[in-house]
Amino acid sequence: MTGLRVVVAINPSASFGKGRSVGPAVVQALRGAGHRVTALSEPTFADLRREAEKAIALAPDALVVVGGDGMVSLGTNLVAATAIPLGIVPSGTGNDVSRGLKIPIGETDAAIDVLLVALGREPRVIDAVLVRGSGEPDCWFAGVLSAGFDALVNERANLWRWPRGKSRYNLALLRELATLRPTTYRLVLDGVEWNTAGTLVSIANNTSFGGGMLITPDALLDDGLLDVCVVEPLSRTAFLGIFPRVFKGTHVSDPRVSIRRAQRVTIEADGVVAYADGERVGPLPLEIEVVPGALRILAP
Repeated sequence: MTGLRVVVAINPSASFGKGRSVGPAVVQALRGAGHRVTALSEPTFADLRREAEKAIALAPDALVVVGGDGMVSLGTNLVAATAIPLGIVPSGTGNDVSRGLKIPIGETDAAIDVLLVALGREPRVIDAVLVRGSGEPDCWFAGVLSAGFDALVNERANLWRWPRGKSRYNLALLRELATLRPTTYRLVLDGVEWNTAGTLVSIANNTSFGGGMLITPDALLDDGLLDVCVVEPLSRTAFLGIFPRVFKGTHVSDPRVSIRRAQRVTIEADGVVAYADGERVGPLPLEIEVVPGALRILAP
């Protein structure tokens, strides 16, 4: 299928500028395949969001985002619960949603090939997650919402301008670890109340966050369920012992880690700001609901 109207939203600072050549390559490939491309690349994320909203209002045949999970968040919030499919060419730091969708990471040509093939097929249909609460506008995410130690690391890292890249998050992690303390949560999973103290709480549609940390290794993008992971209170030493296991997903065998599944989750705690797909959502409490089949994806 050729001649589609495709909007391409490009994050010029993806992976802190290292991915700047990816956007033009995507646009060139799409035009070479005969598609009509509207390319958007703005100096700020807010400007890009505004221009993308205008472009989506014209009902294109597809939206393609170029960047990391922040750009996936942008795209998800623009096209969830619509008929417009979302394509992703990863060029960010984490790329966890792309990882879950089996889109090649660090291989621009291969990712573009996947996109071009997918444009000629019926889109893949996956779940998306709707978030409401705290007076903030409703929003969507496709991957993982963090509401514990991981969210505090995100919050601190976003306040720093230096250093850039993953080292900023590693330093933020060490800084937060120095004041590690458990938080008391009230969760309601499909009407069942769960009061617990926790160090880390993630509500997931995807398997990983943070650039490949398999926080919920058995999560499925299309099963109509959220995987809710709670890590019980840990000392700093115990946390450092269990944290590396998250990269292989083996932490789930630890008795201090619980994973439960639900369609709808309410989460409350004092002083916690949630992040989803790396983007700030807002303070708890939040109502989180998976919407089966809400997102059409140009992916394998």
